[in-house]
Amino acid sequence: QVQLTESGGGLVQAGGSLRLSCAASGRTFNPYSVAWFRQAPGKEREFVSGIIWSFGYTYYANAAKGRFTISRDIANDTVLLQMDSLKLEDTAVYYCAQQTTATSKFDSWGQGTQVTVSS
Repeated sequence: QVQLTESGGGLVQAGGSLRLSCAASGRTFNPYSVAWFRQAPGKEREFVSGIIWSFGYTYYANAAKGRFTISRDIANDTVLLQMDSLKLEDTAVYYCAQQTTATSKFDSWGQGTQVTVSS
């Protein structure tokens, strides 16, 4: 079982930047993919960005395209989400999750880290 721990959230002004980290532990980390999701108050959880671990292919929700960048640090079993040009609507709890295979669900989740964007 993989344990995922998010960090890097906080309070930032609109237009500013944050970098979120997702560190894996508990077993050898070799997922098919790792993705970031977020959930804002009163809203459903939504996909933000993901990365195919072995190839480094990245994909983004429309809301994240052009502003967010996902990357991986293989040596440290860590996934990063660089968030730039933050907007008020980016305020949410951000979670990372891993997908073991291409056909599996996201089966390990972190505890979440709060991102708050102020005006």
